[in-house]
Amino acid sequence: MANPIVLIHGYSDTGFSFEPWRDALVARGYDRDNIHICNYRSLTNEITIKDIAEGLDRALRANPKVGAEQPFDAIVHSTGMLVIRQWLSTYPARRGRLKRLIALAPATFGSPLAHQGRGVMGALFKGDKRVGPDFLEVGDLVLDGLELGSRFTWELTHQDLLCETPQFGLDETSPYVFIFCGTEAYGGFRRLINEPGTDGTVRWAGCGLTTQKLIIDLTRDGAHDPAKSRFRSDNIASRDTLPMPFWPIAGLNHGTIVSEPTPELVSMVADALRVENADQFGTWQAQAKQTTTETMKNLPAWQQFVVRGVDERGDPISDYFIELYWRDTQGALRPIPFDFEVHAYRADPSLRCFHVNLTGLTRELSHETGKDLEKEPDAFPPLWVRVIARSGSALVGYHGVNSERLPDPAGAMNKEGVWDAEISLPETFGKQGVRLFFPFTTTFIELRLNRDPTPFGAELCDIITFL
Repeated sequence: MANPIVLIHGYSDTGFSFEPWRDALVARGYDRDNIHICNYRSLTNEITIKDIAEGLDRALRANPKVGAEQPFDAIVHSTGMLVIRQWLSTYPARRGRLKRLIALAPATFGSPLAHQGRGVMGALFKGDKRVGPDFLEVGDLVLDGLELGSRFTWELTHQDLLCETPQFGLDETSPYVFIFCGTEAYGGFRRLINEPGTDGTVRWAGCGLTTQKLIIDLTRDGAHDPAKSRFRSDNIASRDTLPMPFWPIAGLNHGTIVSEPTPELVSMVADALRVENADQFGTWQAQAKQTTTETMKNLPAWQQFVVRGVDERGDPISDYFIELYWRDTQGALRPIPFDFEVHAYRADPSLRCFHVNLTGLTRELSHETGKDLEKEPDAFPPLWVRVIARSGSALVGYHGVNSERLPDPAGAMNKEGVWDAEISLPETFGKQGVRLFFPFTTTFIELRLNRDPTPFGAELCDIITFL
């Protein structure tokens, strides 16, 4: 007998939106009684995504056709992806129950609309319209988790992907993952909120679960381990995880991928629900690649970066700036348009999310260098990174290697408490040879600096002395 299929909707939606998918699966021969549509509250301000995940567990236990131990498949939309990831990663006993995960336009690493939804316009369009003391609630804590570069998605990714035992891998306890996203933005009035590189709500680069983490460690004075490279990959998960890209579906946006699924998409999902082993999964992926090749060719390649600045103790650095440069044939540093689309997470500005059009960047650099970097990616010019950090105090500051203002530990910081440095990046990070640019992915970068009382390198400081 086929596994029960659990359908989980997205933020500000209801389970009724999944009825077209239930009908489409029934038309494909699936038992209607074996398809279970969830309905959860997301517009209540005191509810978190973790709460919804635990609510999901109770709902599964209470459903006699799913229960507490029954294996099942899941089809999720948008925020439903974060709900199922959180559910899966909370307790080890849940590992192995989820067999197949179908993600439709998933907010795997958040959405650029989340911080807008917390404003007045968001309340007007998405707020809970029931009159009461919390009239026009928008689900503040859910939106906090959905915000680009949120602490929730950073920590969750370190729990289920960038960890010793990833939730998604090659062993039999891991689900097979199939991710789809539309290529069209919204029309009509809603086109005002469209962002390039999205389906109107989620970024193509933020859909897939294929990810990597890079560390740029500029610490010194004993904080840096000399046995480790300053530029390394922390891709613990990449040894065992499955390739989990997104597959583009032409003609659909974030809403119509649920309300008006195309026959092609329904067929791909029906085939995915029949995958039983790694060989079949490989066959399915090869077919999906062939099916979506032309659509993918017409998409500009985007990449998303989530950068977190921390000191040697792991505490957040809230005020910093990071820039990328390339060095031309005359040795001059030329800026790379890396920071045009940057969002600082409101609750913790040490977390920043960058959105980069790699197609535009590659073409611009090809023009500048006279090389066709699309055909010769190895000819990409060497990159440099510039970091500026501000403490906001003359009593304490940030510092690290390669500083212009702080050439040695005894150097002085300027009166505004600003420190900066420029350092050359390697072509690849770590033993696995990870490159900085990787299309349609989210890359996590941890930037590490020192935080110390001033003056640096002196026996005494301005914060504490003996009488």
